[in-house]
Amino acid sequence: MKRKKETRSGIRRIFNWVLKIFLVFLLIQVLTILFFRWVPVPITPLIMIRGYEKLSSGKMIGYHKDWVSWDNISDHAKAAVISSEDQRFLDHHGFDLKAIEKAMEYNEKQEKRGSSKRRGASTISQQTAKNLFLWPGRSWLRKGLEVMYTFMIELLWPKDRILEVYLNIIELGDGVYGVEAASQKYFKKPAGKLNRDEAALLAAVLPSPRKYSATKPGPYIRRRKEWIKRQMRNQPELYEWAKGK
Repeated sequence: MKRKKETRSGIRRIFNWVLKIFLVFLLIQVLTILFFRWVPVPITPLIMIRGYEKLSSGKMIGYHKDWVSWDNISDHAKAAVISSEDQRFLDHHGFDLKAIEKAMEYNEKQEKRGSSKRRGASTISQQTAKNLFLWPGRSWLRKGLEVMYTFMIELLWPKDRILEVYLNIIELGDGVYGVEAASQKYFKKPAGKLNRDEAALLAAVLPSPRKYSATKPGPYIRRRKEWIKRQMRNQPELYEWAKGK
């Protein structure tokens, strides 16, 4: 009987320690997210990973990244990425359940056909959480952390801050991060001066920014750019929302 009590007491102590560690971890994450609600993001895990990859292959480490505030980003750029990546961004709370359901149905069909093609359903909020706090790759651990971070930034940040951070940290080419760095590199102008065509072109390369080129777009990227421009024209409310912030 005494041994059983000691065992239960030991399990209880372990549980309490695990709970304390989890609560401390959660508090640190909440404080970090609140910090970045107002402070520009200086660097991300992806930038560090890309730097390590270059160092390992004997290449020079370098990247272009310039933070710009909401008011200094073209409304076309804001509308383009929403039209391209997450058309329900203003309506959902971090997760697009309809898109997830469609992606699951599509992936099941592809699996039955023996195809390796897969479709994701990540929202801009999820991509922001992943790019800001996590590493690239596919695992249950990373996905679980992504869900947690997405929930917290949706709870603690307004939508315009989520999009502002997203536009400032996304990878838009080899060593190019954020819409300002991409605009300067590809179009020789600040992000606030991007026109509809240029903004749609940057959004078009987002699925694979190191594979596709914004300066030498192939047929697929040109078709995708035109599709994004049509979506932008069909959603004038995106411009109204962007101007109202």
